Amino acid sequence: MATGWAPDGAVQDQIDDTVADGVNRARARMVSGESALQCRECGEDIPEGRRQALPGVKLCIACQSERDRQPVFSGINRRGSKDSQLR
Repeated sequence: MATGWAPDGAVQDQIDDTVADGVNRARARMVSGESALQCRECGEDIPEGRRQALPGVKLCIACQSERDRQPVFSGINRRGSKDSQLR
């Protein structure tokens, strides 16, 4: 059921696009290649098990955990309300 000027299925298209963008962002952030022996940020040794489990890893567990805690903003706003555009 379309509302206003939106075509049928517009809401589902918006949801599909949001999910696809999230998947693409996650794939782009995935590590690949040869793993580092020492952490790029603190210089500590990266355990062999971590290097085997995550090919291309460059950070130790502590530094990666700290990086994962930082908020990530996508910059894409698919909401149509004026309030969401002002953020």
